[in-house]
Amino acid sequence: MKHHCQHYQATHSRRDFLNQVGMGLGGMALIDILRQQGLADEDAVAGPPHFPAQAKRVIYLFQSGGPSQMDLFDYKPLLNEKHGSELPDEVRGGQRLTGMSANQSSLSLVGSPFKFQQHGDSGAWLSELLPHTAKVADDLCFIKSVHTDAINHGPAVTFLQTGSQLPGRPSIGAWLNYGLGTENADLPAFVVMLTKDKGGQPLASRLWGNGFLPSRYQGVQFRPGKDPVLYLGNPGDLPAEHRRHLLDALADLGRISAETNADPLIENNIAQYELAFRMQRSIPDAADLSDETQQTFDLYGEDAKTPGTYAANCLLARRLAERGVRFIQLYHQDWDHHGGLPGGIRKECQQTDQASAALITDLKQRGMLDDTLVIWGGEFGRTNYCQGKLVANNFGRDHHPRCFTVWMAGGGVKPGLTFGETDPYCYNIADKPVHVHDLQATILALLGIDHERLTYKFQGRRFRLTDVHGHVVKEIIG
Repeated sequence: MKHHCQHYQATHSRRDFLNQVGMGLGGMALIDILRQQGLADEDAVAGPPHFPAQAKRVIYLFQSGGPSQMDLFDYKPLLNEKHGSELPDEVRGGQRLTGMSANQSSLSLVGSPFKFQQHGDSGAWLSELLPHTAKVADDLCFIKSVHTDAINHGPAVTFLQTGSQLPGRPSIGAWLNYGLGTENADLPAFVVMLTKDKGGQPLASRLWGNGFLPSRYQGVQFRPGKDPVLYLGNPGDLPAEHRRHLLDALADLGRISAETNADPLIENNIAQYELAFRMQRSIPDAADLSDETQQTFDLYGEDAKTPGTYAANCLLARRLAERGVRFIQLYHQDWDHHGGLPGGIRKECQQTDQASAALITDLKQRGMLDDTLVIWGGEFGRTNYCQGKLVANNFGRDHHPRCFTVWMAGGGVKPGLTFGETDPYCYNIADKPVHVHDLQATILALLGIDHERLTYKFQGRRFRLTDVHGHVVKEIIG
């Protein structure tokens, strides 16, 4: 990045300089020091943020499938009054529909069957489906005016995670890894966990990939069970000292290669091998929940004792945050309720409500919420009309990109705030719209990053997470 180029003025490039010092273990140590200072590569940016950061790390609780905002957070009594009547043309405004409901002869409005109440001093409206979240309402900032450009799952999730509807761009976690580096050299800076045994739309690994960034910035997926990271352990009975000899030999080969050509891929590979070697000790310790108290398990729910559940992943996210992991992404699938919504959404809330709230409470009790940004939300919202035929006590909702709710907590976000507003039909945004790129720009700002300055040169142009868009939502920052 241009602003980092000011740190090192010389007639030769930094890569030429590293060529001259070689790639032995001493040279590798020098590279590591320079990389931390943002000097090891023309495009490296790890080092001090652009301005003082309010958050040091992020825990992103991604609810894949598109949770229904008007059945969870966005109370709309008018929909109950007009239940079964037709969506007015002036409300729809000719906006596009998905192929799943575009040919319906009727778009019948559906009120929420769930009761809503206001909670806390902030008076936030929440559905009866979220009794635990209701208890921490004053710690949350509800953004009810988020909107996206995508109307189907694949492009929508990709857009929220990478800033583009098309695959190939770096994920937000990879951008932060690239931009801020790591706080713990023995653990990956970017970790991903998926709730086990879930259906719904598939999740591709490109959602936490590095895109065109160097491969060392991609997310590392943790899996439930004895070996959280695949292929991390030594094969068979190979002693640790033999693995150490192997890595030293690879470093020697890298040094020999660097005498004629410093290939960044060699640096990346060696760095990843070294990290894997250190992770053999650090990950089992981080993933072992046996030292947690029964009081903690009671807080998160008994499911927290079962590896791979949403509750266990939330608890593990807290442990990773304690150990300096920069970006922790949890994916929970099966919010895609085109039919059978009343039963389906109740099931998902039973799996996620207690643990999500527990994470906020746990971080707060440990003094970590102030510098940990927690985000909860999906890729889009749901329609206020029924997909298919509306029948008594059962209905479904289609995809709706025009408005949905995301909540954030900690990390410099104003607590007890409801920001933005949808119209009485919960179809359009009435006040303070927040585009996906605005949300991304705000997340980066809370971490001390100017989203317009975090760039990477690829194929002749400088790319960024927010592309050429995005404005920081300053009103939600404390």
